Amino acid sequence: MTRKKFEGKRIFVLDTNVLMHDPTALFRFAEHDIYIPMVVLEELDAGKKGVSEVARNVRQVSRYLDELMNGATGEEIEQGIRLADSPYANDEKTREGRIFFQIREHQDALPDTLPGTKVDNTILNIALRLKSKYTDRQVTLVSKDINLRIKSKIIGVHTEDYYNDKVLDEIENLFTGTQELPDDFWDSHSREMDSWLEEGRTFYRINGPLVQRWSPNMFLYSTQGDNFEAVVRSINGEEATMELAKDFRTENQSVWGITARNREQSYALNLLMDPEVDFVTLQGPAGTGKTLLALAAALEQTIEQKLYKEVIVTRVTISVGEDIGFLPGTEEEKMTPWMGALMDNLEVLAPGTIEDDWSQQATQDILRKWLKVRSLNFMRGRTFLNKIVIIDEAQNLTPKQMKTLVTRAGPGTKMICLGNVAQIDTPYLTDTSSGLTYVVDRFKKWGHSGHITLQRGERSRLADFASDEL
Repeated sequence: MTRKKFEGKRIFVLDTNVLMHDPTALFRFAEHDIYIPMVVLEELDAGKKGVSEVARNVRQVSRYLDELMNGATGEEIEQGIRLADSPYANDEKTREGRIFFQIREHQDALPDTLPGTKVDNTILNIALRLKSKYTDRQVTLVSKDINLRIKSKIIGVHTEDYYNDKVLDEIENLFTGTQELPDDFWDSHSREMDSWLEEGRTFYRINGPLVQRWSPNMFLYSTQGDNFEAVVRSINGEEATMELAKDFRTENQSVWGITARNREQSYALNLLMDPEVDFVTLQGPAGTGKTLLALAAALEQTIEQKLYKEVIVTRVTISVGEDIGFLPGTEEEKMTPWMGALMDNLEVLAPGTIEDDWSQQATQDILRKWLKVRSLNFMRGRTFLNKIVIIDEAQNLTPKQMKTLVTRAGPGTKMICLGNVAQIDTPYLTDTSSGLTYVVDRFKKWGHSGHITLQRGERSRLADFASDEL
């Protein structure tokens, strides 16, 4: 059985979770029409209260719909609200679309295997009725709910996930921040090469076709002979300026007593210790050293070099298992159970051994004086001046939440985002739509940001074996 091919405008039936996830979804379907069932409006009304990100999104959807329907007559609503009248429909194609609302009850068209008045089944019933009514147009149910999409396919309704929030088609295409140079690189790029020393740093100016594929603060390396490692400082057309990267794998280049154990960790420390790089993202599996490297660099630059006033650490409070309920105490005390990774790494970074009383006291002093643990819930409206802000578990943030956090940075502030896109716990968020993926992709061409994807775990042989085999 071949699927019928449709041309022209399509009809998209929106599930509630799409609008809760992205309020601007109303304006993301080009010239096609949108149909909103009445049960979706009911669910939006039920979810409008509260201070959560979902509640804010619901209220924004309601404001969009209110503006669109302002002054519309009953006949205009029945014929569809024109998106051309909305200032948010910036794209020319979008202005051709309309929004339709369910204004009358649809007869039951569902099979007997889907009885009852469950919201999902009601939406499926509406999609089926629209499909039988508009035989010349493709009717598509759009939902972030995988189970609803499965049921939709079973009963013959075309369905799709909401793709507009996806930064990349495949997570394998995510910028890694590194690139191995081909064997013939110097033959094809060294004809007009310049090199010079400046304040003890070695620079190269290179021309060639590969330059257009590079980004500022990207690391280039060669495994042939001299083990050349450099960071791209600037790009102008087919001309790039590179600087030899520091090798933090040697003891004389240690940071707060920590040395890099592999190439990617060394590159990460280059970015973390560079005062010209304001925004650093580190992505990689558990055990690759993201938190340890970030904390070591933060303590070195705050306590030893006096470049920053203090270190602020925050993360998303999403449980892996059952929620432990409300926690007593101040903001910092409430965040303590979520900061186990911070405490574990401080034990490594603090001098002495954990059994030593002086070591324990030193750790507490560092925590009290230089490190501040803050909750994401109270970040809106704040401005950080001359501070290092470490955002842990950033893969669980939405692009909107990430924007809220990054825009808190004031003069002299460095922001570090850490995460693993393979361990996302936030509902309806995927590796290609995560806020971490979003900022890595959007910042890769900016000269004051840098990203490294850490590859190799460095915890223990047990952890490495478990990561590979389990």
